[in-house]
Amino acid sequence: MHKKLESILPRVQKPARYVGGEWGSISKKPEEVDLRFAFCFPDVYEVGMSHLGSRILYGLLNDQKGIWCERVCAPWVDMEAEMRNANIPLYGLESGDALSEFDIIGFTLQYELSFTNILNMLELGGVPVLAEERRNLKNLVVAGGPCAYNPEPLCDFIDLFMIGDGEEIMLDLTDLYRQAVREGWSKGDFLVRAAQIPGMYVPSQYLVSYHEDGTIDCVTPQNGAPALVQKRIVKDLDTMYYPESFVVPSTDIVFDRAMVELFRGCPRGCRFCQAGHTYRPLRTKSPETLRRQAENVLKNSGYEEISLSSLSTSDYNELSELTECMLDYCEPRHISLSLPSLRADSFNVELMERVQKVRKSGLTFAPEAGSKRLRDVINKNLEEEDLLNACAIAFKGGWSNVKLYFMMGLPTETNDDLDGILDICRKVAFCWRENTQNRARGVRITASASCFVPKPQTPFQWDAQDTLETLREKQEYLRSIMKTKNVTFNWHDAKTSVLEGVIARGDRRQGKAIYLAWQRGCKFDGWDQLFDFDKWMQAFADCGLDPAFYASRQRPMDEVFPWDHIGCGTRKAHLMQEWEKSREAAPTLDCMQKCAGCGANALLEGGKCHV
Repeated sequence: MHKKLESILPRVQKPARYVGGEWGSISKKPEEVDLRFAFCFPDVYEVGMSHLGSRILYGLLNDQKGIWCERVCAPWVDMEAEMRNANIPLYGLESGDALSEFDIIGFTLQYELSFTNILNMLELGGVPVLAEERRNLKNLVVAGGPCAYNPEPLCDFIDLFMIGDGEEIMLDLTDLYRQAVREGWSKGDFLVRAAQIPGMYVPSQYLVSYHEDGTIDCVTPQNGAPALVQKRIVKDLDTMYYPESFVVPSTDIVFDRAMVELFRGCPRGCRFCQAGHTYRPLRTKSPETLRRQAENVLKNSGYEEISLSSLSTSDYNELSELTECMLDYCEPRHISLSLPSLRADSFNVELMERVQKVRKSGLTFAPEAGSKRLRDVINKNLEEEDLLNACAIAFKGGWSNVKLYFMMGLPTETNDDLDGILDICRKVAFCWRENTQNRARGVRITASASCFVPKPQTPFQWDAQDTLETLREKQEYLRSIMKTKNVTFNWHDAKTSVLEGVIARGDRRQGKAIYLAWQRGCKFDGWDQLFDFDKWMQAFADCGLDPAFYASRQRPMDEVFPWDHIGCGTRKAHLMQEWEKSREAAPTLDCMQKCAGCGANALLEGGKCHV
């Protein structure tokens, strides 16, 4: 196979994606392990290698005696064509062995529009796509990640889903699998036992019935499976496994740097944000742990940049102390320190000066909405004066590039809210003129507007998504008014957002449409150059499904959702209360000021968040 591979690599873009052998990759002898695990990322190498969770679980599994975990990424279309012509199956980067040679095949579910890539990778690797066609324990297909909080659209293809933190549940899975192999269990027996592991969702152990209008009547567990599959969490991040080194890619990737994770969860409670609700409760690492982990990764990988990762970095209580200590280490070694996910209301001169000591990069703020009213609806809790104050500090300090992120199509949105986006951009441009020390340099303001997608397990899970026509009208309206000098306006393709909305709140009947869309050539649906919206809409129509039923229908408050038997820690009653407050444009204080009573604390011993 290696000779075949060598013959096709000169004919593809970025051949370094496909050869493996990177610094820090882990190789073992197949005869010395009893479980081979393929960790699959359903997108290109540059995206997969940028994902921190994949790096953590790769290290965790390979740290276990008798387990060998290899990486598998989706080949780009040129490489796939060459592989099919040369009869080369999809393979693990470490060994070059076909995907069909692995015992467990795991996918991380980061984005709904990567689902067809899962099917394509299985088929390209010689593995049956449908779960019912994989009758033996070999090639057990598992999945986890953000999209697992509504796993139903993938139930035809995935044998089991891990809900919650992978570090907490992954070894329970591999231990049970090894026991099943030793004792000669059937796949059916294994799945019944796997459903008893807390946080493990086995779709074959649940029956779904529907009303005549297509809504769900009930979900009935079988064979003793739990009625609610509550997520698993790591309770103490200081003692959690974290790799001392990363695989260093041999080609450029999206986020080519070392990373350490400040905390999990987010105290803010933005009502549109799935991660903010599914990663609760807040759990932090100590500065001592973070410094140790950062130094180990930097020493062992040779990276020249390190990022402090979280959903809201500036909410880390000891950020000032931590950055000071880390810069003492980084500056003499010419290592830059990156602080992503900073909030405008936490930006200050002291922090700015520390960040720019080694290398000054652009600044990004996310007002999300153009008016205070709409920011209160979504519980953004950001005042316009906070944003302008942060920009003034940055411009005085020499910054001249600012990115502003907004959403359109938010619940209760009007044209006045869209006008507010323009107003904010104008005020930021004026702020630069008032505070810059060098007007000759000019300012670059980039305003990006994505399309709102209602997500499961959030207060907006009941809301209708704007139709394609409405989203396009709003995009055209914004494009017509965004004429301010030095402001570049970008917008997200509305068709991909609509499809994302359809699948995000889908049920298991959608598996037929996903399968049909893939058979007709859909893959890399998140990439504009390959996305085919019409094929998707035809696939739904041919399966007797109406996309509008899933995306643009306002849900009654008593509707049973396809994901109601999947627990994210946050109670549905709390989400409902937050939805009601959104209609009143009533904000909720963040968790650091007052507990909102979401219920996630119950997952911790003593029921207390680390705030």
